[in-house]
Amino acid sequence: MNLVKRSLSLSGHQTSVALEPEFWQVLDDLAEAQGETVAALFRRLDETRGVRPLASSARVAALNWLKVR
Repeated sequence: MNLVKRSLSLSGHQTSVALEPEFWQVLDDLAEAQGETVAALFRRLDETRGVRPLASSARVAALNWLKVR
């Protein structure tokens, strides 16, 4: 399966994240449910992810959100 790459601005610098389309859909839904943009969601994930890669942190956030939905 192909990954979908999106560009984001985090902490004043541009970065890109490549995820499977299914994860992007869940993250879009998560951001909407929390009343924030996907960029804001990723800024929050970036601030709290520790040493985990950002893409991995996003996948975990998506899975955790699906568990509690």
